Amino acid sequence: MAKQQNQEVQDINELMQVRRDKMQAFADKNIEPFGRKYAITHHAQDVLDNFDTLEEKDVRIAGRLMAIRGHGKASFAVIADITSNIQVYFRLDVIGEEEYANFRLLDIGDIIGLEGTVFKTHRGEVTVKVKSFVIEAKSLRPLPEKFHGLKDVETRYRQRYLDLIVNPEVRKTFINRTKIIQAIRRFLDAKDFLEVETPVMNPIAGGANARPFITHHNALDMDMYLRIATELYLKRLIVGGLERVYEIGRIFRNEGVDNRHNPEFTSVETYQAFADYTEVMDMTEELIAQVTKDVLGTTTITYQDTELDLSSIRRITMVDVVKEATGKDFSAVTTVEEARAIAEELKVPYEQHHGILEIMYQVFDEKVEETLIQPTFVTQYPTAVSPLSKRNQDNPEFVDRFELFIYGRELANGFSELNDPIDQKQRFVDQQEQREHGDDEAHMMDNDFITALEYGMAPTGGLGIGIDRLVMLLTDSPSIRDVILFPHMKNKPVE
Repeated sequence: MAKQQNQEVQDINELMQVRRDKMQAFADKNIEPFGRKYAITHHAQDVLDNFDTLEEKDVRIAGRLMAIRGHGKASFAVIADITSNIQVYFRLDVIGEEEYANFRLLDIGDIIGLEGTVFKTHRGEVTVKVKSFVIEAKSLRPLPEKFHGLKDVETRYRQRYLDLIVNPEVRKTFINRTKIIQAIRRFLDAKDFLEVETPVMNPIAGGANARPFITHHNALDMDMYLRIATELYLKRLIVGGLERVYEIGRIFRNEGVDNRHNPEFTSVETYQAFADYTEVMDMTEELIAQVTKDVLGTTTITYQDTELDLSSIRRITMVDVVKEATGKDFSAVTTVEEARAIAEELKVPYEQHHGILEIMYQVFDEKVEETLIQPTFVTQYPTAVSPLSKRNQDNPEFVDRFELFIYGRELANGFSELNDPIDQKQRFVDQQEQREHGDDEAHMMDNDFITALEYGMAPTGGLGIGIDRLVMLLTDSPSIRDVILFPHMKNKPVE
């Protein structure tokens, strides 16, 4: 294996030297191998889509050479830009001997600009016959040998620029990611939400149960935390009278990495004064459907070979969905011993300090989530696992909260926000006790947030959506790393 790798390195070095020699050949002709601005008139897809009006007309396009097929005094090549690939045609008798010799110095991977006439070949392929061209950037490294589909995920994630060059479907994924975020903004702006920005570095890690990243601010001489949620600052704005706010931003959690989790990810959180979780649930259903339709033109999608209908979302309480999936009815459980027996029967781990409903939540987390394939709102969460949610009016052991699950994954979380400062403070105290029991993801006490609530916060409905997971869903991507341009990776060992 080592011998083969050494040979590959040697081959690449030789190819790179050939390209450097060609770069020097351009320089010797007083041609800059790394050019300057080029005024294009069309992208590749424009030409393909509008052949009827562009036939026999001149266009100026620019892009990367992805293929070259030479036939003596005439050669075909393929140019790729952000929109598509298009065939171009170089003829010696059209561009002249000197320019054709310069064309011979080009390699796959070079970026060029060209002017030419649009026509169709006898095979019916839309093509641009080149009249003149300039080199915009000489590629000094060869593209991967099987460049029509770079498959090695390690290389794809570490060298995303290479992934984008050689895999058109990857470019489409990230273009759609941008469209999804734009659609979310349009939807919220149309509902009079105000987009805001809150601090990324926080004196206290709050708004979620998660392990934070810790940094140190030298000038203030204090430890700070990269935010694990935007929630508590956004609710301070509700206190301040900004009745509808949202933030799309980066979140940081110092936790495990898998196909659904990355140390930093993007979320959108919204807060609406004088609303409750039912209104937020309605808005979430509308948002998911509208964004999907805006980007894909339909609300019925296929994700990993499973058809999903995003136009209608089922609603069911946690007690009922646990009973549905496991046959265990926690509403009939009266002692912790009974709950523990159920957990042990189902082989679900729990902590000794967990009560009945906390154990039910563990059962839900371990056994039920993965069964929720079609879009489902699970409502009425135990108060013990929802420290920022308003208690249910009829049963204070539960809170008015929902989570949206699609394909067995949590996509959104929303609730009627707790606006009672006395209750909120006690919830933080309870969380502190959990930290003392070894739960380093439990909430810290946030006295300033309590102070804000003491000034009065209107009843509020809040929502959080994981944008990366939504992009995964709408682009049929199996891993979160497929929808984050530069996912975090372990340092590559030195060989």
